[in-house]
Amino acid sequence: ACIMDKYGNCGSVVYLENVVHAVSVARKVMEDTPHVMLAGKGVEQFAYKMGFPKENLLTEASKKAWEAWKVKSEYKPIINIENHDTIGMLAMDKNGDISGACTTSGLAYKMAGRVGDSPIIGVGLYVDNAIGAAVATGLGEEVMKTVGSFLVVELMRQGKTPQEACEEAISRIVNKPNSNFKNFQVGYIAINKQGETGSYAIHQWFSMTKFQDGKNENLQADYFNKG
Repeated sequence: ACIMDKYGNCGSVVYLENVVHAVSVARKVMEDTPHVMLAGKGVEQFAYKMGFPKENLLTEASKKAWEAWKVKSEYKPIINIENHDTIGMLAMDKNGDISGACTTSGLAYKMAGRVGDSPIIGVGLYVDNAIGAAVATGLGEEVMKTVGSFLVVELMRQGKTPQEACEEAISRIVNKPNSNFKNFQVGYIAINKQGETGSYAIHQWFSMTKFQDGKNENLQADYFNKG
């Protein structure tokens, strides 16, 4: 998980086990340490020191699914079009200041030590309070290769709307000569300094919720692969 505020301060946690609220620990990294990212046993001990309880997060259903997977043990991405486990949030307050957070349980059945996009500033999340912010979900390796959330914000800096910036960032992925985009999903959401929002994905069923002017809207993002 990672978090970033209006001043550009940020915190990130990687490979955190036995703690439920990873993004809350990331905020503590941002506020209470001189560092940006803590990982593994170091961040776990830091979380306990900050008062977060140790909890067993393995459910019986997850254990059975893992045991079934071990029969084949295929390390390959699952397209995961309809069942996202990453949560990204971008917020603008009444003063027009922007902040954001991104948290995930990570890719299921991955190789030990694998880190995706969600906890990496500039990849899973990026905030520039003068311009806007973006957050990503989907196959982290593909977002990392294009420094996705930073790219979306920089495209807005160049004059694109949040929608146009999200679409261009997706095009950078799908238009690669060796792109295998039909087998994975990536999606972005973005907001600019004017409060305009955008979202776009490779495949259908990427959804977002927008709260504005006292009203919640559940929105389905437009998408690239219509054929």
